[in-house]
Amino acid sequence: MNLENGLYIVSTPIGNLDDLSLRAKKVLSMVDYIICESPIHSLKLLNNLGIKKKLLSLHDYNESILIKRIEKYQNNSSIALISDAGSPLISDPGYNLVLDYIKKNIMITTIPGPTSIISALQMSGLPINNFIFFGFVPKNKPAIKKLVSEIVKLKTTSIFLISGLRLLDFLSEISKIDNITQISVCKEITKKNERVFRGSSQEIIINLSLDPKLLKGEFVVIIAGKTNKIKNSIDDRVEKQMIKLLIKFSLTEVVEIVHNLTNISKKEIYKKALMIKND
Repeated sequence: MNLENGLYIVSTPIGNLDDLSLRAKKVLSMVDYIICESPIHSLKLLNNLGIKKKLLSLHDYNESILIKRIEKYQNNSSIALISDAGSPLISDPGYNLVLDYIKKNIMITTIPGPTSIISALQMSGLPINNFIFFGFVPKNKPAIKKLVSEIVKLKTTSIFLISGLRLLDFLSEISKIDNITQISVCKEITKKNERVFRGSSQEIIINLSLDPKLLKGEFVVIIAGKTNKIKNSIDDRVEKQMIKLLIKFSLTEVVEIVHNLTNISKKEIYKKALMIKND
């Protein structure tokens, strides 16, 4: 049995080799060629599966060259596109290749499977009914600072990919603006040492700083949207503490103390403190 000629976008495991679907294995064993990012990396997977195929390397800088190279094969060959891990095209090359197939009206299909983005969302504990994927976080600090100033205003959950080298800088910028926002940081998804850190940016920074080894590799960062943030308010317990504090401290000092302890807005605390003093 031969495959229909065209492009097969095949998802591969993001860590655990057992996550490769039976359909993905079948397609990879039957296609004529496989386009991948790193032949050396992809060979590990293919050797494990006992599959031998001609590999063509694809990167952002050589995509147009590769398209020309395979032009004579496109109509009469089945070709698979894979990435180093996970679902192809998501922060990986291949977009122009797919467009080329579409323009030439050649069959394209997908063999779905693992993706770190969806897996991280599922484990985040944050609302995921509405989210935006931003790709990789910028490399320089000014760009990171500009990005953070924009995302803290968003009402939707945000997803980012980032290396451990820049993770603390990214979280630090977030904490400077807003330390209430709930965040989830995932690494080694589906692997033996899978870890998920949840909490505010400061809480996660503390946890990651305990062991430098934790910052190795790449991470998926999920940030709650503005409407998803936990909004603290003054309840009976807080009000009782404010009454006690106002006996010892000035109104301004009480506002500062309660704000630092609860993250309740200073405006709300001041209003309540004023009511207490006037009673």
